[in-house]
Amino acid sequence: MRDLALTMSGVEAGYGGGLVLQGLNLELERGTVTCIVGPNGAGKSTVFRVISGLLKPRKGSVLFGGKEIGGLSPGEILRSGIAQVPQNRALFPEMTIHENVLLGGYAIRRDRALLKERLAMVADMVPMVVERAREHAGNLSGGQRRMVEIARALMLDPALVLMDEPSLGLDPKSVAKVAELVRTMATGGRTVLLIEQNVRLGMNLATQGVVMEQGQVRLTGDAAGIADNPEIATMYLGKAGKPTT
Repeated sequence: MRDLALTMSGVEAGYGGGLVLQGLNLELERGTVTCIVGPNGAGKSTVFRVISGLLKPRKGSVLFGGKEIGGLSPGEILRSGIAQVPQNRALFPEMTIHENVLLGGYAIRRDRALLKERLAMVADMVPMVVERAREHAGNLSGGQRRMVEIARALMLDPALVLMDEPSLGLDPKSVAKVAELVRTMATGGRTVLLIEQNVRLGMNLATQGVVMEQGQVRLTGDAAGIADNPEIATMYLGKAGKPTT
């Protein structure tokens, strides 16, 4: 029997009077990495907004750990064990690395022992959290900021981590560090859902690949198989496998 972390069934969602997601079905197995690809306007970001509670589905079901979360507030969903690392840089530059990371534990701030425990857990995965704790976030490189953003998201020990284009704007060395951290999260039992503009990277990281088009899942399967599919390579990776968004 499959151990599913998240199931979206027949989800319809959109903005104003229009629909973006049109009966979307998606299943994520616990402890795996899934990468969503597709052309602009396919609905990739809308999937994240529905899961994180920023957009309520008009129809369908969103089950997390077997419980319905469709329509819950973002705060309720965060506390249920889902965290998101947004595409846009979201650190406070005048605050230290330590202060920025602690903001991720705001919901547990009154439990000092738990907060300390979580900080130690995060520092084990991202050592710079303690090694450069007093340095201001505004002094960090793009790759370093990304690592701190991920560390902050991990402070609530989420079971599911949503990552929106985590390699965007990063140099190759920083991309490799982010990729290593993603693999560490999955190895530790977390489920990771990626939207990644570097499609080759995303599929190399992923266990499962998902191809979206016009608000629906058109293809899902082994990530390596999807990346090597000639039709998919032409449609979503460009000729000769050149990545596109």
